[in-house]
Amino acid sequence: MGDVLAGFHTVWEFDTDSVLIRFERGIRTPKLLQALGERRIPYEALAAVEHVPGRRGTVVLRAVPRPGADPLMDAADGQLKEGTDPYRLVLPAERAVLAEYYAEEIRALLGARAAEPAERPLVVAPEPPRSFKAYDGRATFDGRTVAFRWFWSGATSAKWKAGDQRFSVSELADVQWRSPDLMGGHLRLTLRDPERPAPGQADQDPASVVFGMGYGPVHESLPFAAAVLQAVRVASPAVPVAPSPSPAARPDPGAIADRIRHLGDLHSAGLLTDDEFSAKKAELLAEL
Repeated sequence: MGDVLAGFHTVWEFDTDSVLIRFERGIRTPKLLQALGERRIPYEALAAVEHVPGRRGTVVLRAVPRPGADPLMDAADGQLKEGTDPYRLVLPAERAVLAEYYAEEIRALLGARAAEPAERPLVVAPEPPRSFKAYDGRATFDGRTVAFRWFWSGATSAKWKAGDQRFSVSELADVQWRSPDLMGGHLRLTLRDPERPAPGQADQDPASVVFGMGYGPVHESLPFAAAVLQAVRVASPAVPVAPSPSPAARPDPGAIADRIRHLGDLHSAGLLTDDEFSAKKAELLAEL
């Protein structure tokens, strides 16, 4: 198409086979978007494009990646706040017709397998920091090996006993990232070796680092997790990775509160009716 669509903090540049998403650098731009800089998204990596009303006189154009196509969004697993969603373009409401036009244009370019999960990464993972500081240790990735070096001030005795850890990409089956904005945030590696079952809690698992206030920020730990996840999938593209069973635990009240606030935002934006909002809120409260 060769066109450019500029929104708040974000610009979409359309090409014949992809869209280049560029993020502004400025104090109002979320740190994650600044860290990403820009990302090229092939149309074959997309499942859909949404065009919906936004808040306070805006309209939102959002691309939806296919599962498996983008390691960043797979690692995020729906935990990003709206403002840090790299697939979201916010425009003034007076550009609603233009946004709808581009949404239709992109839909016409989606691949025949848009509704199916991607068999391999189609979007390149962002360049990660070589290392980042978690609460209980420092995580490092050189493209082949993930290393955890424990801090005496934060690591549990179980991790001290196990010692500093190194894991080659070939040893890994999956990567789990839980946002530091939520209770129990962590980066956890799932190992292929069935003889090394993971302990129930991340702070007891030598194959994980835990986050905390100021530790493992999203703009550092998420690109790191995405880069490791991409390396794992590229190393074993033919091996389906099943999610690790999570230990039975009481739902996190903080996470449920976040979801209720998100529902409130959708309700305020007119995307949920009063009845839908009340029903969804009741379902979430019933989980406590």
